[in-house]
Amino acid sequence: MRQKSILTEARQIERAVTLIKLGARLQVLESETDLSYERLLRLYKEVSGRSPSKGQLPFSTDWFITWQPNIHASLFLNVHEYLNKAVELDEIDTVIKAYQLYMEQTQAQGLEPLLSITRAWRLVKFVDNGMLTMTKCSKCGGHFVTHPHEIARHYVCGLCNPPARAGKGRAQGSIQMH
Repeated sequence: MRQKSILTEARQIERAVTLIKLGARLQVLESETDLSYERLLRLYKEVSGRSPSKGQLPFSTDWFITWQPNIHASLFLNVHEYLNKAVELDEIDTVIKAYQLYMEQTQAQGLEPLLSITRAWRLVKFVDNGMLTMTKCSKCGGHFVTHPHEIARHYVCGLCNPPARAGKGRAQGSIQMH
């Protein structure tokens, strides 16, 4: 029986190290592992070479609805939902894998990833709690993050109907509309 707990702890440490390398906040590690706060703090400092960020986690659903963050959040959540259906993983491992694939896609497109692993984790929690959902765009058929009370039949995504100034800025790594 003792051996099983050592393996479980090793998996927990490996998961925590992966999350730290992806930039997760300490609150995410506390929530997703059974390791003590003190061990997580030591591990965080050892892996990242610095103390973890202080302060509250982002708690607004509104950030995910604004134009560029919505496109990034929707990309991540579509990957997450696909993995959830296709692969048998623990929830946090699905978040990690979906986030890694999101990062690969943004880099391949030359985009600055707007979504942090902490925001991605929070997004999944918001969807699980019914605070956000996915709605199909009536023009392109893609699925986008929306508030659950969005009128789905007439929903048009931010790619099909971008705001007036969207994509006009010259910021390096941002989505450009032509």
